[in-house]
Amino acid sequence: MKSTVETLEDNRVKLNVEVDEAEFDSAVDAAFKRIAKEVRMPGFRPGKAPRRLLEVQFGHQIGREEALRESMPEYYAQAVIEHDVDVVAPPEIEITGGQEEGPVVFEAVVEVRPNVNAAGYDGLRVEIPNPVPSGEEIDEQIDNLRKNFAELESVERAAADGDHVTIDIECEHEGEAVPGLTTTDYDYEVGSGAVVAEIDENLRGASAGDDVEFEAPHPDPEEEAPLVFKISVKEVKEAVLPELNDDFAKANSEFETVEDLRADMVARMSMMRINQARMALQQNTAEAVAALVTDEIPESMIENEINARIQDLVGRLQQQGMDVGAYLEAVGQTAETLADEFRLPAEQAVKVDLALRSVAELEGLIPDDEKIDETLAQMAAQSGQDAVDLRQRLAAVGQLSALRADLGKQAAMEWLTENVELVDEDGVSVDRASLEFPEVADTDQDVTSGDDHEEEE
Repeated sequence: MKSTVETLEDNRVKLNVEVDEAEFDSAVDAAFKRIAKEVRMPGFRPGKAPRRLLEVQFGHQIGREEALRESMPEYYAQAVIEHDVDVVAPPEIEITGGQEEGPVVFEAVVEVRPNVNAAGYDGLRVEIPNPVPSGEEIDEQIDNLRKNFAELESVERAAADGDHVTIDIECEHEGEAVPGLTTTDYDYEVGSGAVVAEIDENLRGASAGDDVEFEAPHPDPEEEAPLVFKISVKEVKEAVLPELNDDFAKANSEFETVEDLRADMVARMSMMRINQARMALQQNTAEAVAALVTDEIPESMIENEINARIQDLVGRLQQQGMDVGAYLEAVGQTAETLADEFRLPAEQAVKVDLALRSVAELEGLIPDDEKIDETLAQMAAQSGQDAVDLRQRLAAVGQLSALRADLGKQAAMEWLTENVELVDEDGVSVDRASLEFPEVADTDQDVTSGDDHEEEE
C-alpha cells in the first residue's frame, strides 16, 4: 500500500491511498471465505465452497465489493498511522479507481486537530485562595469549638444573632395549621435561618414578652398563598462561651495547653488551605490558558468531548447497577438536555487541550524518544508487560503520538503552574513557597538519646 498526504484549508488534509492488486486480492479472497460461510452450495459444507465456484455462481464482483466495504477502514487507518495524522472527525472517502479491477485507489479528506497560538501564556495572572490562614480565622475556629460547650444564660435585652430564644410558634396556610411549624417552648437560634428568613428578620430586636406576626412566601413556588406566622417570645438567652485556658484545652481536646491546641488548629487549617489553593491553581490556570484560545473550535472536537463525557457517565451508572433511562428520568433530563449541559464544559476542555499543546510546542516541552521509552518502561512495569512489546503494540494502533501529546500537555501544565503570577482574592501576591506542605516529623524514629543506651557487654 502506498499513500501520500496533502494539506487542505480549514484544518483538513487529504490522504491519497493506492493498494496494489496483489495486496487487495488477499482481501478479496478473505471476503469470499466470509461469503462461503453464509451461502449453501450443494456438495460443500458451510464455509468450504471454493472461491472460483462462488465467482461462477455469484460473479467476481460480489467478493470485490465485500472486500472494499470491509478493508477500506483498515487501509485508511494504516495511512493515518503512517503519516501521523491527528484526526478529529470521520473521513469523507471517495474511491477513484479499482472498483471493478486493478489497484484500489481512494482519497480520504479528514478534519484534523488545529494548531492554535496561545499568545500571552507567559504573562498569566492567576487568582487562588490565600493558602495561609489568618489569625482571625484561627480565632474563629477556636471560638466554634468553644461554642460547642457554651452555656445559655437568660438576659434582659433584645435578641441578636447567636442568641437563643424560647418561643411559642403558630403557622397557618390558608387558615389551616401547618404541621411541624406549630409548637410551644421551642428553642430557636436567631440568625440560623433554620426555617424561613422572615423568622430571623422578625426575631432580631425582639424581647421577652413580645408578640410578632408576619407573612412569608410558601416554599412551594406553586402555592400562591403565603405562610402566616404568630410568634410569642418567652425568653432570650445568650451563649456564654467557656474561658479559653489550659483547663479548657485539657477537658475538651487531646491537648494539654491552649498553645498546643492553637498550633494544631493552625496546622489543620494550613493543610486544608494549601489543598484548596493547589486545586484552585490547577483549575484556574487551565481556565486562564483556555481563555487565550480565540480561534474557532471545530464542532467535531466539541461533539467528541460531549460524547466522551456521556459515555463516562453511562459507564459509572452501569458500574453502580443503575439504568441510564431511569437515571435521566429521576434527574429530569433527556439525552438532548444532558448533551446541552455538557456543551460548555466540553468546549472549555477542548480549549485547554489546544492551549496546552501550543504551550508545550512553544516551550520545547514535547518529550523526546528517551522520555517516551522511560514512560513506557514505567507503564510496562506496572502492568507486568514487556516495554518493547508495549511500544510495538501502541505504535501499531497509532497511540504513541497520543502518549507523546499527553506527556507534553502534562509538562506544559507544570510549566504554567510554576510560572504564572499568583495573587489572592484581594490581589495580593502569593508566595509560591506557601503552597508547599509542611514537613511532618518522623515519629517512627528512635528519639532516645544515645547517652541513655546501656553499653552492650
